[in-house]
Amino acid sequence: MKFTLNWLREYTDIDLPVTVVADRLTMLGLEVDSVTDLYPGLTPIRVAKILDVTPHPDADRLSLCDVAVGDERFRVVCGAHNARAGLLTPIALPGVTLASGMEVKRAKIRGQESFGMLCSERDLGISEDHSGIMELPETARAGESLLEALSLQDTLVEVDLTPNRPDCTSVIGIAREVAGFTGQKLRQPVSGELPRLSNKGVPFAVEVRDPDDCPRYAARLLRNVTIGPSPWWLRKRLLAVGLRPINNVVDITNLVMLEYGQPLHAFDFQQLAGGRIVVRRARAGETIVTLDGEERRLHESMLLICDAEKPVAVAGVMGGENSEVTDTTTDILLESACFDPLSIRRTARQLNLGTEASYRFERGVDPEVSPRAMERAVQLLVEITGAEAVPDGYDCVAGIRPPAAIRLRVSRTNDLLGLQLDAAEISRCLESIELAVTPLDDDTLEVTPPSFRIDLEREVDLIEEVARLQGYNEIPTSMPVVPMSFPEQQPGLKLRKKVAAMLVSQGFFEVINYSFVDENYFDVLRLQDDDPARTAVRLLNPLSEDQKIMRTLMLPGLLQNINRNTSRQSNDIRLFEIGKVFEPQEADSLPRETTRLAGVLSGRRHPGSPLLHFASTKVDIHDCAGTVEAILEGIRIKHAVSLDFRGQDIVAPSFIVPGSYVACRAGEQVLGFFGKIDAAVLKGFGIKQEVFCFDLDLDLAGGLEAAPKSFAPLPKYPSVNWDIALIIPETVAAGDLVGAIESAGEPLVESAEIFDLYRGDAIDAGHKSVAISLTYRSPEQTLDDSVVNTVHQRLIKMLEERFLGRLRDAG
Repeated sequence: MKFTLNWLREYTDIDLPVTVVADRLTMLGLEVDSVTDLYPGLTPIRVAKILDVTPHPDADRLSLCDVAVGDERFRVVCGAHNARAGLLTPIALPGVTLASGMEVKRAKIRGQESFGMLCSERDLGISEDHSGIMELPETARAGESLLEALSLQDTLVEVDLTPNRPDCTSVIGIAREVAGFTGQKLRQPVSGELPRLSNKGVPFAVEVRDPDDCPRYAARLLRNVTIGPSPWWLRKRLLAVGLRPINNVVDITNLVMLEYGQPLHAFDFQQLAGGRIVVRRARAGETIVTLDGEERRLHESMLLICDAEKPVAVAGVMGGENSEVTDTTTDILLESACFDPLSIRRTARQLNLGTEASYRFERGVDPEVSPRAMERAVQLLVEITGAEAVPDGYDCVAGIRPPAAIRLRVSRTNDLLGLQLDAAEISRCLESIELAVTPLDDDTLEVTPPSFRIDLEREVDLIEEVARLQGYNEIPTSMPVVPMSFPEQQPGLKLRKKVAAMLVSQGFFEVINYSFVDENYFDVLRLQDDDPARTAVRLLNPLSEDQKIMRTLMLPGLLQNINRNTSRQSNDIRLFEIGKVFEPQEADSLPRETTRLAGVLSGRRHPGSPLLHFASTKVDIHDCAGTVEAILEGIRIKHAVSLDFRGQDIVAPSFIVPGSYVACRAGEQVLGFFGKIDAAVLKGFGIKQEVFCFDLDLDLAGGLEAAPKSFAPLPKYPSVNWDIALIIPETVAAGDLVGAIESAGEPLVESAEIFDLYRGDAIDAGHKSVAISLTYRSPEQTLDDSVVNTVHQRLIKMLEERFLGRLRDAG
């Protein structure tokens, strides 16, 4: 948004330097991009009065002009057709550099000396007009500076607006903000009551067929318009902000648009078929030639301004060439409307056509300003063009919503801003920018935003206004309180990171698979029809046919990973994934999400190691069990978890080889399992080598109480190792013996470990021999055989009685 300081002063009194005004606007949220002095290169340009004009003796198109510049007299050779005696015009004397960079010098032109140059507007950099030398008003005085003669000394300010402030796309909107912080009053060009438009008794008609996209459409007819150039004050104002003057009618509509932020459009009334205006959507196949000469194909979603037969403008964007105001126009229909911002934005993007009008309509134009801008334009047209305004007109109003009142709490304002403002001060701030404020009680104000502030919707918006008007620099600065503590991490996240680090250290690689899987995997895994894993959450819009459901098992994705690796001759594989599985709940509720850890092992036990030293031993169920036990021990819940493969309720999944399935139990709950995958299942995934897997519930594991960390000093006294070889029934698990020893409560027992398991000719059928190594140690003394033997015999007797066993003979 561009404006000049002198233009701004027409609407409010300003006695502050322009730099202060720019700083204050920036602090109000209206960032000032630049502050520039206008026409600095015109300082040496003077006003000359042509005293006499004679033809050049040696050139038909040149003339000799005797000019007066104050008390001095000069002769200048000039080629302009409008040079005549008595004309006041700018002159650049020798030594002056023009806007084009050309330096004016004293020279001979066709044998005649020329002491300077009479200038056109283009020579001076004012506009692109070079049809002749510039003609100055009679109020100018020969010899004075051109800047003073034309009142060109001004400052151009450019503001970078945010999309939520459409009210500031006008000079009056900027002046309202300035008046707010200076405490001055805002002066409107049109004040008081406006003429009432009754939509009756006028020689034209308006029909709005789409009131949602056009909530307001006002129109007035003006007759006997004289089209011509605009007066200098109007042209100067447009040139200062970068707009090209066209003619007095178009220039007036542009001026009012910049002044009020309300785009206007003037139609040649004689070109409107049937004297009608119809606001409607485009029809299939319709086209229009816009004012830039381009034929544009219209989409059916675009809003048009039409007459009784054809489109005459693209609403809110650009007028049509078929209704353009020309030099022969005598009657004009003036439009002042309000359009839906979304509709205009869509149309402008589809046509790739951005204009000053669409820029404002896209952000939202105040529907209440339309009739006031209309009246301002009518007054200027009558004054400048000599037009006669036809009494009355059309003002079609539909869909304008009254502004909603917002309650503002004084206490909330002070809490958010850190200030100590009272209700009176807050009211003064808001009323300075034309917000209506009504006190409800000591702490509550009812604020009604004006129609031009479409961005004020909530209490915090009003608090922001108070902050802007008080000045952001007035808000006290306080350092935030930073607690001297390490930020707490989510427990589940810490657990996932710890488990992932442990597995990576054991040679595993982490994978991330899609949570969307193919439902055919259930059949490949040979799941029973009533298996709960078959009940899955189905996607309404799957990415593809093989991603229709959300996974209930993580194993299919890992087996796909193995297939991909083995098909590329990467056969030694250790992979794991930490992710969620999804269990559907009751209708219209979200699925239950559980975080699980799943892993697979396949190939050599020591991948990447030299075959000479480690051979090609394959992984087995013990590697899988060791991985699970390392995880349980690493997160310190091994004491709370038992490994069960012979329980009464143990039912192995259909994809696990019978006899290899081991359940991990935490009390009555199943924490997970590990085992060997069935070869038929692997074949379904295209895998030809053995694969072992594990699957643990990390949410359940995170809820178990971890064993406390403890420190034990290095032992002072040596340990003693004794063995037990016990023959027990085949139905007894060897691990149960170790568990019984550890739970016996013998303080001298440091550890117990199975080192041999034997079945053979010397062992009765249905029995097996289990050899256990026990380590004894005392923290207080060196143990002798008698002390150890007493404890050892007590343990043997306990094992024999509990497990129906007997000591194995040494032979």
